[in-house]
Amino acid sequence: MTSFTLRFVFIVCVLAFPGACNTMSPGCTDALASNFDPSATSNDGCCTYDTAYIAPEKTLELPVELEETSGLILWDGYLWTHNDNSDTRLYGLDPATGKVKKTHILWKVENYDWEEISQDEAYIYVGDFGNNGSGDRQDLHILRVEKNSLKSGKPSIDTIWFSYSDQTDSSPAGPNQTDFDCEAFVVTSDSIYLFTKQWLSGSTTIYALSKEPGEYVAQRRNTLDVGGLVTGATYLEEKGLVVLCGYSGLSQPFLYLLYDYPEQEFFSGNKRRINLALLFHQVEGIATEDGSTFYISNEYSGFRSSGFQNTQKLHVFDLDPFLRKYLEGD
Repeated sequence: MTSFTLRFVFIVCVLAFPGACNTMSPGCTDALASNFDPSATSNDGCCTYDTAYIAPEKTLELPVELEETSGLILWDGYLWTHNDNSDTRLYGLDPATGKVKKTHILWKVENYDWEEISQDEAYIYVGDFGNNGSGDRQDLHILRVEKNSLKSGKPSIDTIWFSYSDQTDSSPAGPNQTDFDCEAFVVTSDSIYLFTKQWLSGSTTIYALSKEPGEYVAQRRNTLDVGGLVTGATYLEEKGLVVLCGYSGLSQPFLYLLYDYPEQEFFSGNKRRINLALLFHQVEGIATEDGSTFYISNEYSGFRSSGFQNTQKLHVFDLDPFLRKYLEGD
């Protein structure tokens, strides 16, 4: 039962049978969970799940110019990605082949550490907020690119600057020694939500800020222990679904499925980890249009001199077995 259905049932209960509403029973309402409670009528976020592994349906090699691919969105018939080096181009990929079909240059901006890309109906957002070098960046920002202007070849770009509400100490730390790094965010109808990459704790924290140009303090919401490093996010607002990607240990990639949550309280509903059968792959980007077919990218990793390397690739996964019942409202 979806959160929308539960709210509707509660409203009907209040209006028609006020005394009977006390029978609303919280618990795990997801039939796929190991602790599913068929008597529960409201999801309290307690669901737990058996360990799951999935392999890609298809894997495609990406071109050499995308060795540091670091984000994905589906827009205008293409998968759009970017690098997290000095390259200021957006690359449009054919989802069927992984080949570059279009490019757009973002003029008069720099790529200090572009780590993620997201979108709404009117804009593409590029997150220049990678902060793992020393954890003390003072210029964290998101570029907002108007879509129609991008198509015309004259991109109109403005900037959303931010800091973290609870980062009171901005002293430099060692490489990969901060919990104030970020490589994932989603854009809703009214806000931006960051999901941090926490090197010290292995968790991710949500921070909220405005999607309008300006300077903001990103407000801390809540934290989820994911046992790894979150590197990407995709969001279907109309379906109430967020999926995070990341990796742990020896670059063991995983997904976190977040669904059946109230409003934008992403960690208050179901939280299911899916391990990906792609050992030693540093996954970076994730995108979907339907909540069933997911595209996940990894950047180049390894050492050419030793012969160990994983080249940059695009993987296609089917998450229908895990999400169909929820998305269809069964």
